[in-house]
Amino acid sequence: MTEQLRSYNEGVTGKKIDVALFDPKLEALAGQINRQSHFIVEAEAHRRRIENEFRQAAANISHDIRTPLTSIFGYIQLLEAENITPEEKLEYIAVVKNRTKRLQSLLNDFFELSVIESPDYPLTTEKLGLTALISDIVVEFYDAFNERGITPDIRLPEGNASVYADESAVRRVVENLLANTAKYASGQVDIRLEQQQETVDLTIINDAKELAGSDVNLLFDRFYTADRARSAQTSGLGLPIAKSLMNNMGGTLTAELDGDKLMLVCRWKKAKGQ
Repeated sequence: MTEQLRSYNEGVTGKKIDVALFDPKLEALAGQINRQSHFIVEAEAHRRRIENEFRQAAANISHDIRTPLTSIFGYIQLLEAENITPEEKLEYIAVVKNRTKRLQSLLNDFFELSVIESPDYPLTTEKLGLTALISDIVVEFYDAFNERGITPDIRLPEGNASVYADESAVRRVVENLLANTAKYASGQVDIRLEQQQETVDLTIINDAKELAGSDVNLLFDRFYTADRARSAQTSGLGLPIAKSLMNNMGGTLTAELDGDKLMLVCRWKKAKGQ
């Protein structure tokens, strides 16, 4: 057992300790050592994955923050010129304001995600009626959908489906999903709230031809965008924030492609008595 463990630890072999021994107690010990070795390997893989994500996040943060800062600095230099007209001055000031708002939005989202993913992020889980809440949120996006020519097909249950969740977190999740839909979708969008045996599911379906053949789970990765150019006015953190909030509430947020259609599904635990 000692020699096998030494060979495994030194990377000579990937084979763990042979548990086919004659002593049941030694077999149990070997099994526990192998289990501990598995945990160590998983922890190391997780550490490397986090490091890679951090490096990628740092690179993306640097790019996303530097772009509006560079633009702001450039327009401030133009404002300092002596020969600009009043009209040009107003135009440059408007651009600086827009870039500043963009930078503020980025920093707010970066901060919010870091807070949400902390272990002590506060949530108040209580029995919550989803039907009325989601109906109110969808109405708030009427103008955004109308501007994009989106026709939402909304299907809600007759009763007020209840779940165990945090109201402010649910509202943020649904708002982020609908904002993402309003930004990238077109044509018909299906919004369904359905009661299952043990869960209440919110499903949003829209055309997403540009995602064909891609791994839609990457949509929940920090700072990932299928097309960074089209996301110039977003941080790319809307869906990751929504997923983190769902995880904190004990629910799930998943994505899948059905042909050319993207399907986002939120699942909350159904409240007792439903």
